[in-house]
Amino acid sequence: MAFIEAIMQYGFLQKALLTSIMVGIICGVIGCFIILRGMALMGDAISHAVLPGVAISYMLGINFFFGAVFTGVVTAIAIGFVSQNSRIKHDTSIGIMFTAAFAAGIIIITLLKSSTDLYHILFGNVLAVRSSDMWITLAIGVVVLAAVYLFYKELLITSFDETMGAAYGLPVRLIHYFLMTLLTMVTVASLQTVGIVLVVAMLITPAAAAYLLTDRLWIMIFLASAIGLISSIVGLYFSFTYNLASGATIVISATAIFVLVFLFSPKHGLLWKMLKVKKKRASLI
Repeated sequence: MAFIEAIMQYGFLQKALLTSIMVGIICGVIGCFIILRGMALMGDAISHAVLPGVAISYMLGINFFFGAVFTGVVTAIAIGFVSQNSRIKHDTSIGIMFTAAFAAGIIIITLLKSSTDLYHILFGNVLAVRSSDMWITLAIGVVVLAAVYLFYKELLITSFDETMGAAYGLPVRLIHYFLMTLLTMVTVASLQTVGIVLVVAMLITPAAAAYLLTDRLWIMIFLASAIGLISSIVGLYFSFTYNLASGATIVISATAIFVLVFLFSPKHGLLWKMLKVKKKRASLI
């Protein structure tokens, strides 16, 4: 009750709630495609690769959105270029490029006189979200959700089988970079909520939990969005009530939901599998 009353009373908490909800939803949606494509490491790479863009944006006095999106997309292109034009495998290329970008960001941060805001970008502080940041996050959310809706079939086919997508005449490589652009935008939207360090958890954990609950993509997207939304609200509650880091509480909430699903999922839950094994053994005796 006290939390609800605080939401009704304090404007900063209302902005934090709206921002957290949108971040939870879009991370769940994009996370589904990242998991199906086996690109969890790519999500981690992009989330770290935006750091130099954020730092440069602060140096220039412009909104971090522009610098972060630019460096994220450039890193994604560089990863693909290196892996496609050398003997280096894709995962190795990811490791090289994202660590280089992250290191460059750290160097730039050390050159700045004040790093208070950048600390929040690294670890998240949704309670300090400004109105401009909230509107940018909401705008990114609308664009991402609209893009997924409009190109759902193309993303569906190429996520399950790129060879089939190419046979259908789909521009597989272009769709890949399109998804990387959406991933970068979601990462940027999540910066002040969970931070660079923890954003990959919000991309992967809700989608992984949803993956254990269904075999249909559209249901998986809906469930991942719902799990991301619930995690954001619960995490924000604990962050505000107990004065804890918002990014950490949101991620822990999502992880707790994943553990419950991992144990009790009707089809793929660990406990249900153990019960089935016991029944089979009992039937053989």
